[in-house]
Amino acid sequence: MPRHARERSETGIYHIMLRGVNRQVIFEENEDKQKLFETINHYKAVSGYSIYGYCFMDNHVHLLMKEVVEPISSALKKICGSYASWFNWKYQRCGHLYQERYKSEIVESDEYFLTVLRYIHQNPVRAGIIRNVSDYKWSSYNEYVEKPKIIDINFTLQMLSGDRKKALELFKEYTNQQNDDKCLEYDEKMRVSDSEVRTFLLKYGISNITELQRLEKNKRDDIIKTLKTLEGVTIRQLSRITGISKSVINRI
Repeated sequence: MPRHARERSETGIYHIMLRGVNRQVIFEENEDKQKLFETINHYKAVSGYSIYGYCFMDNHVHLLMKEVVEPISSALKKICGSYASWFNWKYQRCGHLYQERYKSEIVESDEYFLTVLRYIHQNPVRAGIIRNVSDYKWSSYNEYVEKPKIIDINFTLQMLSGDRKKALELFKEYTNQQNDDKCLEYDEKMRVSDSEVRTFLLKYGISNITELQRLEKNKRDDIIKTLKTLEGVTIRQLSRITGISKSVINRI
């Protein structure tokens, strides 16, 4: 089936989501998230895009970006290719890291821009990883309220108020409001969080999925069997976290 052409944004601003193949993790540890952060910062100068928001979750990434010099698709190809090569080298793996093409939606109004930014920053809260947006290290929220690193905070704050102090207060108030925001039709509700499953794996000395996949089959299957007994866990969730197909997990 031929791919449909992406809708073009008149503002040049897009909400982007990158997801791991089979929804498995694309960050095994914080060093990996730091590497992607550095990669995005590097290509920002090369490709000339602006960044307004980001959030790095274990198995997916949200970005709020504006194309300036070159098309956003070209910039993402550089970012994704560079990080995937580094990740595969580090973990001695091969093959695709991301699931198909990145997902994107156009952002053409101030109102929706702010909605998307709030949605991005609240991702870890929805996933049950943290209670407060400010507690998550790997999102752009604290670049707004503390010190910007790769984010253009002026663009957002000027939408809220010409007074910087007031704009920051409005930004914090808006970001922390309860809401029913849904963007890119991505909403995974899980009774057991991915981080809880990974914490359980640590009890068996498994710190990343590569270690699990390299185990002797009987040992690997025993761990999967135990994981399947966790209340609220799903086969789909286990497949995403471990990188093992749903059919194999079903048979174990």
